[in-house]
Amino acid sequence: MSGDGITGVPPHPLVNRLTQVGQRMRKADRDHPWILDTALIAGVFVLFCLPDLARGGEHGDPRDPPIAFTHLPVAGVLALQAGLLLPLLWRRRAPSLAFGAIAVVFLVQWSLGAFLRADVALLIALYSLALHGRLRRLPWACAATIGLMVPVAVRVSSAVSVWEALFFLLSAATAAVALGFAVRVRRAQLASLRERAARLEVERDQRSKLAAATERTRVAREMHDIIGHNLSVIITLADGGAYAAEVTPQRGPEALRLIGDSGRQALGELRRMLGVLREQTDEPELNPQPRIADLEALCARIRAAGPEVVYSSRGELDILDRGVQVMAYRIVQEALTNSLKHAGPDTLVHVGVTVEAARLCVRVEDSGRPGGTSEPPHEEGHGLAGMRERAALYGGTVTAGPAPGGGWTVQAVLDLSPLPGGPT
Repeated sequence: MSGDGITGVPPHPLVNRLTQVGQRMRKADRDHPWILDTALIAGVFVLFCLPDLARGGEHGDPRDPPIAFTHLPVAGVLALQAGLLLPLLWRRRAPSLAFGAIAVVFLVQWSLGAFLRADVALLIALYSLALHGRLRRLPWACAATIGLMVPVAVRVSSAVSVWEALFFLLSAATAAVALGFAVRVRRAQLASLRERAARLEVERDQRSKLAAATERTRVAREMHDIIGHNLSVIITLADGGAYAAEVTPQRGPEALRLIGDSGRQALGELRRMLGVLREQTDEPELNPQPRIADLEALCARIRAAGPEVVYSSRGELDILDRGVQVMAYRIVQEALTNSLKHAGPDTLVHVGVTVEAARLCVRVEDSGRPGGTSEPPHEEGHGLAGMRERAALYGGTVTAGPAPGGGWTVQAVLDLSPLPGGPT
């Protein structure tokens, strides 16, 4: 998050301009790292080396400090300056080596008694070591810097006191190390923020994909409940109507009417769900979700397809949470669809919905095909898995298996006690 996003104050145009320049410089440095090091050496040479070369052979300049320094020839000055500046080329790739080389040249220079403004390279190397080098080597570099500064302070003691000179030199070295540390910490923070932003982006994409997968699963479950149930009823009615057309032709129109009613109901529920999913400006025309009170009509539609359905309920069902009622309705709907599909139209189905304490018990049991048991699916399909997923939302369970006296039994137990973070 940017600073202006925190304070709410828009940044100054100059700040934006400097930020853009800094970004361009960082990009150029990543593409061509040697350019920045070469530019640094050139800048130091112009600012600190050229003045020494311009007065390399002169003596007695009134601007000279009142200290007896050795005046070297131009060739000697150039050699020492090269020894101080050229190691800066690898100050980022090998900062410890660059500092060591510059320290050696610095020691040779002051052992000759010469004063060069290019000695600033020692502070640059110390800064680079604090920024790019291994931190465990920094104490040794600081100790070496102190050792190099002591003879310099003694050398200039004729103009200033040793302690004042030493304080100034060590303050400059401390500032170089502190600046290197500050830039290093800042870069580490920015790298951490970039890594965190990338991680949050990945997590956001994963959450989006998970939400999309969850929504697809929910839609698939709803489609299975709506279309699967009604198609099973329509197929059974069509088969019964075809048989009735040959045996009792007067029952043919009744079968067709029941098929039309089931088709219209399936179409209405499908339109309701698609109206919620479809993006549109006006509000879709919605129908209420099914409730436990609608189980009577559901059983009547199944009876019309052939099976004998006996429905019973006990307890205060109307005051249950709407979500619980939808769950119970869908579980009964799926169980009746499976009974119609696997036990056939000549089976007897008992449906019971009971509220006991903080539990809702839903039980659907069929008698199987005449002369045998029901034909359960060879593997668990979407229907049973959907029932278990629905029950799990309320801390419930679903069991399904052959009944002791033949047929097939589905029993679901839903927990009605409030769940932390559960549906409301």
